[in-house]
Amino acid sequence: SCADDDIFSSAFCENSEKLIDVHLFALAAKYYSLSSLGVCTPLEDVLEALKGDSEGATGIKPDEFMNNKKSHEVQVMSELVDNIANYCGIKQVIDVGSGKGYLSSFLSMQYNLKVYGIDSSSSNTNGAHERNRKLKKHWRAYQSRGRENLKSQSLEKANDRPVESEIKRKTINEELLNNANSLQNQDQVIIQDLVPSCGFTEMATPATSTETEADLVTGTQSHETKLSEEVLAILNVLPSDAVEDFSSSHYNCGELCEEEKVQRKMTSLKTKARNSSESNLYFPLTSCITAETELSDIITDLEDCMMVGLHTCGDLAANMLRIFTAKTEIKAICSVGCCYHLLSEQFENQEECHDQVWGFPMCQYLKDKGWCCGRNARMSACLALERVAVGQMLPTESLFYRAVLQVIIEEIYGVTKSDRHVGKTFSKSSSFIDYVRRSLKKLELDDSKLPDSCIMDYYEKYKHRMNELEAFNMLKVILAPCIEVLILLDRLCYLKEQENIAWSGLVKLFDPVKSPRCYAVIALKNQSC
Repeated sequence: SCADDDIFSSAFCENSEKLIDVHLFALAAKYYSLSSLGVCTPLEDVLEALKGDSEGATGIKPDEFMNNKKSHEVQVMSELVDNIANYCGIKQVIDVGSGKGYLSSFLSMQYNLKVYGIDSSSSNTNGAHERNRKLKKHWRAYQSRGRENLKSQSLEKANDRPVESEIKRKTINEELLNNANSLQNQDQVIIQDLVPSCGFTEMATPATSTETEADLVTGTQSHETKLSEEVLAILNVLPSDAVEDFSSSHYNCGELCEEEKVQRKMTSLKTKARNSSESNLYFPLTSCITAETELSDIITDLEDCMMVGLHTCGDLAANMLRIFTAKTEIKAICSVGCCYHLLSEQFENQEECHDQVWGFPMCQYLKDKGWCCGRNARMSACLALERVAVGQMLPTESLFYRAVLQVIIEEIYGVTKSDRHVGKTFSKSSSFIDYVRRSLKKLELDDSKLPDSCIMDYYEKYKHRMNELEAFNMLKVILAPCIEVLILLDRLCYLKEQENIAWSGLVKLFDPVKSPRCYAVIALKNQSC
């Protein structure tokens, strides 16, 4: 309100416009944060409206093959995505900016969704090899548990009544089905070491978006080898697309015994009998997504789907929303953005570029006002107030190094602006001198004319001001939520301006200490759209 604005404005000197009341400044920042404005929809309310189960499904536990932060994000977001998909009656999910496929893999494994992960960097798929190893460890654990259950069943069968035995078999089979259906992977499914007697070969992920129909194939390494009942039970419940159908040239097979011939035939029949539309494969695709991207050019079997993005960088979050509103096939969206400093701003440089699509602002309301944040403000929006509040302090020394470096390159080299970046040089440097020299090389500036003594003179000149720098950065941290709320509300207002949206909202998905960029923009289209 105007009264609140008047109160908070007194935090600054009317003449000099300098900050004179830090406490009032902090109160104002808190007042204008998302948590205080009351514009967010609680996650519990969303799940209840979608008729979802907030306890989540049982099965793979991502914390065994992801770090704590990623595990938290993937578990919470995948449950919500599954509920939205069920509500909309869709099975296809497009994960934009999928990176190394953590969310995509989990959605396909845990919830049996058909996921296309699109990322601009093909090198991101390299991380799948390590996840394969961890998933294989998971698979062995499930296989071992299934074998123990089946052995226990066979021992009890003679003493149990037929009805009780049938109930036990059903329970075991359902558990195996749930566990096995959850084990899919991004690049390969490696199960050649599942049982020593099986000659399985690695499965390569389809290179295109066209889904390949694959059958389960079992091989044998010797005439004497037989697949045990426990192994057959596990293999029978694998998804039909779990292992690619290889020709005999891919592995060494001896003569199959009658039992194995019958089993292979039964397996093939079961596979072919499955509904061809049911698939929980994850397809990683490489493509750069812009507001003009035609998804049907990337995904040939595009159908009614939803679009998701976990920490989509810069303009990608904004472009996702534009694609969502423009494409009739996309029925819902769940997007968590990040890297606000990389957003393009329409009114930042005051240059007329009528054809360019900007990351900010999106909504017509802010466009009409010509609103601009600026890079410094967007950089501040990336800071993590909640982490600082629990004692995870800012990296003051590295910030100090960077500030003094800027003084050096301005005064010694006359450079005030550069497209090059220093990056994470601080962590690789043994001293301030080393840091400066590494940075100058990255900036392609000649460090030979700068002696060590000169570098240390700058360090000594400004080191007494390190406390000032820390205080200044703490003020930036306090202000960070206010800038983030402007960017997020701009995206929400954009959705509110669209006529084909049934519901849209901001939802706090994650614990902000674990994952500072914790707010999701969620929207569902009208059923007729």
